[in-house]
Amino acid sequence: FFGRTGRGTPEYCEVDGRIDIINSTLGKALGGASGGYTASTKEVVQLLRQRSRPYLFSNAVAPAIVGASLEMFDMISNSSDLIETLAKNTSHFRTKMTDAGFTLTGAKDHAIVPITLGDAKLASEFADDMLKEGVYVIGFSYPVVPKGKARIRVQISAGHSTTQIDHAIKSFIKVGKQKKVI
Repeated sequence: FFGRTGRGTPEYCEVDGRIDIINSTLGKALGGASGGYTASTKEVVQLLRQRSRPYLFSNAVAPAIVGASLEMFDMISNSSDLIETLAKNTSHFRTKMTDAGFTLTGAKDHAIVPITLGDAKLASEFADDMLKEGVYVIGFSYPVVPKGKARIRVQISAGHSTTQIDHAIKSFIKVGKQKKVI
């Protein structure tokens, strides 16, 4: 759901039609589901089905997720409203968090927002305190991210209301001040 109309990295980088294999997730910004997919020519997909070890030993995506994902693809094909809402929500969150003094990484228009804290214990405790505020976030530390680069990763969604995003921002500021992060 990256790019002007939500068609992903190829659209964002203006290389549509020049990519041979596309891997993507069915979680994240517009769905929060699970699973993912590979799109390519019939021959490449058949080869991957026969030779890809992770594919051979994985479970199929649940039918409900497949159905919801197909519906979501139809929704973004017929309207840009969700993509526009996602962009607005992302900009609002990133701007307010930066203004509050947090260190954010990643592209400024990307809905996955890493908030750098540095220390693994701090990231874990920060996430626990955010849950007490009614905001579910996860602390990431080594080996998921490099040592000394622990962070909280927030996934903004088109389904979030401005009220929900503002609550998350206020909670980050409250916990950030308690933990002397900001």
